[in-house]
Amino acid sequence: MYKFIADNVVVFDVEWVPDPASGRRIYKLPDTASDNDVLEVMWREGGATPEDPQPYLKTVMCRIVSIAAVVRKKVRSDVRLEFVSLPGLKDGVQAEGEIIRRFLEAVGNLGAQLVGFNSSNADLPILYQRALANRVTAPTFCHRPEKPWEGADYFNRYSDFNIDLKNELCGFGKATPSLNELAASLGIPGKLGTVGADVVNLWCSGDIRKIFEYNQFDALSTYLVWLRTAYFSGRLTEDAFVREEQLLEARLDQEIRDGSVHLTLFLDEWKRLRFMTAGRK
Repeated sequence: MYKFIADNVVVFDVEWVPDPASGRRIYKLPDTASDNDVLEVMWREGGATPEDPQPYLKTVMCRIVSIAAVVRKKVRSDVRLEFVSLPGLKDGVQAEGEIIRRFLEAVGNLGAQLVGFNSSNADLPILYQRALANRVTAPTFCHRPEKPWEGADYFNRYSDFNIDLKNELCGFGKATPSLNELAASLGIPGKLGTVGADVVNLWCSGDIRKIFEYNQFDALSTYLVWLRTAYFSGRLTEDAFVREEQLLEARLDQEIRDGSVHLTLFLDEWKRLRFMTAGRK
């Protein structure tokens, strides 16, 4: 388990969809081919079957449409939480390169401890690949210190500034749980109606807001799993752990009052699961 909790922690999740422009180049398709035709080729070449007509594609063939994060900032004994969605829930579609640049720049400037679920094998590789595709420069994020104690190193898989909860907790093979399975088993909300396979159809139908909401739910679930690991590893005392959960609940309440009513679904499910878990003790 990790050795410390940094003053700044960013727990994040990324959503992406197949990118027809990349598909045209990879499969040498004509510019006249429609996006739908290109997608069909991409899925067919990716191993589509009648049972799985839209298989998971390599990240290099996809584009990022949303990044969500819970940002924990500690100044002395004061802990504050921020919810970040890129693009914002009210902003609609935004250029992919701008989404990536803003996120990497913010993480690098904070020198934050970066936490994800399957981030080493999925979220971070697609961020890097699509940063290159969009000619994004992120020197602060990419800086690698000469010595481990001299700052964050996000390119070291074993650095405590780059924590993949799936690697820490789940292992490999058939026994590996998904985030939904892991969270639900801990009494934490997992999937709430939308699942990962729905994202591409939501994108194609123009339901961008539903993708942003789903993305934010996954970031919140990941944050609660991370809090549980912080308590398990002794980085938070029991009293501190309870205060951290209360702080998140208060933040959710505030966001809901400010207009993010979709978070009511997450908060209500979290309360329900906590009640069920408390009843078994």
